[in-house]
Amino acid sequence: MPEYEFRDVYVPRGVSRKAATKLLTDHAEYGHWELARMRLYPDGSRRVRLRRRIIRQMQATW
Repeated sequence: MPEYEFRDVYVPRGVSRKAATKLLTDHAEYGHWELARMRLYPDGSRRVRLRRRIIRQMQATW
């Protein structure tokens, strides 16, 4: 079963859709995050939850 690390990002209401897309694309490309959930509020702000998989290394047994 994969384990995930989560990060919440708040995008204020004055930010355009294009700028928000650029922000999330940068997180995805450079931080290896993927979109888990996005909520759009009536005032235009967005709350985004990003996730990335945690890869654990096995300990050497030699």
